[in-house]
Amino acid sequence: MSSSAFFARLGGVTQVVSPSGSGLLLHNRLTHSLKVAQVARAIAERLMANRENVARLDRLGGCDLDVVEAAGLGHDLGHPPFGHLGESVLDRLARQRFSLPDGFEGNAQTYRVVTRIDVRGVGGEGLDLTAAVRAALLKYPWTRLSRPQPHPRHLASPPRGASEPEDQPGTGSAKFSCYSSEIDDLIDARAAFGGRIEDWQQTVEASIMDTADDIAYAIHDLEDFHRVGVLQHTSVSHELTEWLGHVAEFAARSDAELAGDGMRPGCSLERLRRRLHAKDDWIADDEAFVSAVKKVVANLVNKLLEVPFDRSQLAERSIAAFSGEWTQRLVEGIQVDEHPNTRSGHVALAVEQWHEVQVLKFVHRRFVLQRPDLALHQRGQDRLLSKLVEALDNWLIDRSEAARLPHRLRDLFDRARAEFSQLRSDDPELLAPGDAEPVDAERLERMARGRAVIDFVASLTDDQAAALLEALSGRTTQLWNDTFVL
Repeated sequence: MSSSAFFARLGGVTQVVSPSGSGLLLHNRLTHSLKVAQVARAIAERLMANRENVARLDRLGGCDLDVVEAAGLGHDLGHPPFGHLGESVLDRLARQRFSLPDGFEGNAQTYRVVTRIDVRGVGGEGLDLTAAVRAALLKYPWTRLSRPQPHPRHLASPPRGASEPEDQPGTGSAKFSCYSSEIDDLIDARAAFGGRIEDWQQTVEASIMDTADDIAYAIHDLEDFHRVGVLQHTSVSHELTEWLGHVAEFAARSDAELAGDGMRPGCSLERLRRRLHAKDDWIADDEAFVSAVKKVVANLVNKLLEVPFDRSQLAERSIAAFSGEWTQRLVEGIQVDEHPNTRSGHVALAVEQWHEVQVLKFVHRRFVLQRPDLALHQRGQDRLLSKLVEALDNWLIDRSEAARLPHRLRDLFDRARAEFSQLRSDDPELLAPGDAEPVDAERLERMARGRAVIDFVASLTDDQAAALLEALSGRTTQLWNDTFVL
């Protein structure tokens, strides 16, 4: 896994803010993946030290330390340039411009990378990973629309990620880990777990990786934005302490009254409390929520954020202590459940720690992701990716340029065309679910172009995407550029 070029490129891919604009202070997808692997292995080692847990895990399909670590290292291989913003842009373009029902999803792209696009050795395709590792990478083990059947989005209480986005009805699951073109690989990877876990349920090792990802995200992104001065003590403190001081008053307000108060401190946190009850009533608990807010105030607000980061040894020790203490606490709060709620995995955080993670992630979302300056940055990235996809598609359409196409783009197009032709022959419903019209040659060609262009763009770093658009737009006179990957 670590020898993969797709793994190396993660050093140039956004976690939240582009690494090219943040120096060495912020995590990128590579450092994030390394930390997820470390946390995942720590969780697995702790669970495997308990005999009762080992017996439970064996009944569910087993837990291997190396498989867990490999899943942590590889879980973001398909992540495109510019983080989750890039993911949503490529999904929109895949569905609207190229009529690809599967669209784009970072987890599904990861599975496509390890089973199809990346290569190991001179023969075959993919990284030749074991079935256990491939299964551990399936955080959402279903396709967007149709597999397995019945599809998990139709369950009374769908698994996390399986529901359709409220603003995009009819588009299928919001999250999924496999495109239709790789469905045979998913079935093969999961075959050994038949009768042990549900078709839509994560394997134990996938569940550990998923939980480790949550822990790393909750802690390390806060650490990052404290370093660069974005996470301000006063604003975070006001939000949390105002809510704590008026818990009963906030709870008594109607949703309309709460919305009318706009950005008044405490309102956003109260909305979070209500969302947790609406989506996860099986675990949401008001006492645990209050306790979690108090703990975050004590450890994040009053310890870490109270002193501005000045790059001194004292400041670095403060961040290291925060990260270490929280990681240890959350890892120690992991438990095994042989019969979990459909919105949970077999390995999950205990009630207290689950609420603490929700509050930590809230702080990041409310005080980092909702900043206008980040929105401005991301709107520019949206335009960049949209123009890049259009330019590459036009190049691919130009028959006079066929001999001068980037070799990798041409290879990806040939692969996609062969895959879609096979799907049209073997299972046309997978290629165009619910469509009464058969997929003709022209539509298949457009879909193959789309998958190839999306595969190509998704494999770039942030800087490579920007430099390639500069060249395609004629805004640079430099012929050779070390950021080009053609």
